[in-house]
Amino acid sequence: MGALLRNDILVCAFVAWAVAQTIKVIIHMLVMKRFDWRRAFGMGGMPSSHTSFLVALTVMVAMREGMDSTIFALSLAITAVVIYDAMGVRYQTGKQSHVLNRILHRMLVEGKPLVDNDLQELIGHTPTEVFFGAVIGLLIPLFYR
Repeated sequence: MGALLRNDILVCAFVAWAVAQTIKVIIHMLVMKRFDWRRAFGMGGMPSSHTSFLVALTVMVAMREGMDSTIFALSLAITAVVIYDAMGVRYQTGKQSHVLNRILHRMLVEGKPLVDNDLQELIGHTPTEVFFGAVIGLLIPLFYR
């Protein structure tokens, strides 16, 4: 466990994730006018902490190992796939969840025969959310130089 904590690349990535999650909680609190601990660890929302984590990791790998290294290529490829997935499949799944929740709400309001479990709507990210997650991921490694 100590080796993981001494790994600056991994620590930097987790710091970027924590910064993004903290900002996400604050934004949610300002918009919704209430504090929600679930936003601290939940998926979706502004900014993308997945993007922050992986961009910080990739930037740190580039700074330490070089952009011509195999590990940088691997890190960049994984980052690109996760970002693409966050904006594509996961975002569309969230939109579908939103529609299904509206259908469930109408059915429940009419007769309430269904269970009241909502689907998770904040699963993916908009390009703006990913962009600001990437900004955090680019800035945090600058403090680790």
